[in-house]
Amino acid sequence: MIFYFTGTGNTRWVAQQLAEATGDELRYIPDELRQNALAYTLKEGERLGFCFPTHGWQPPAIVRQFISRATFVGASYVYAVTTCGDDMGHAMRILNKELRVKGLRTDSVFAVVMPESNVCFSFLHLDTPEQEREKLAAARTTVAHICQAVKARQEGVEELVKGPIPWTYTYVIGQYYNKHLITDKHFWVDQKACIQCGLCARLCPVDDIQGLPPYWKHDGSCTNCLACYHHCPSHAIHWGKMKRGQYYFNKREGQK
Repeated sequence: MIFYFTGTGNTRWVAQQLAEATGDELRYIPDELRQNALAYTLKEGERLGFCFPTHGWQPPAIVRQFISRATFVGASYVYAVTTCGDDMGHAMRILNKELRVKGLRTDSVFAVVMPESNVCFSFLHLDTPEQEREKLAAARTTVAHICQAVKARQEGVEELVKGPIPWTYTYVIGQYYNKHLITDKHFWVDQKACIQCGLCARLCPVDDIQGLPPYWKHDGSCTNCLACYHHCPSHAIHWGKMKRGQYYFNKREGQK
């Protein structure tokens, strides 16, 4: 089984490549949480994979919530893949801490650098179209390699992009990010630009968006995955005061 979470589609693409290469079943974490049937018994020899984007140099809260509530029986090979804009700090260290509580550990871990999507820090900027193309080209090679390693059940592989100061990224900057910026209170809608298509509500993984024009529930459920922001066809959704562009996987090709 492959459990994945995605906001802009980067991680969904990686998870799909893994599913196609291995033949393993693909499951979307928000759907699993909605169904609330979180007991999984794997078949003999079945792989258990976790694919997630790095949020503030840590695993997303929704992924950690899923692992804390779920039970996994019979996993013979466990691996994890994270996508990140440039680096992922010690996100895998935190993931393994969560897995140890469940009696699990990763046999191999990987990171895939993908186009940047974080618009919540003033010092982070989206990649240029050229940078996006370069990252995606490199990612295709990286993911093909990961698929082969996972298919062969290679153990002891740690192919990560931790960055120059991973501890600071994860436990100082990332701690602030995940404590103060995982919230829906900074989202707002330009009602003149909003075409009331409802796409943002349909894409929200935690059903935090309602109404036309849309509004957020402010009930603490937001993961700040930015799916609503980046997929808005009229760019009517904004985050804070900063004016930034949009990115989602294959945006340049016009695919969603």
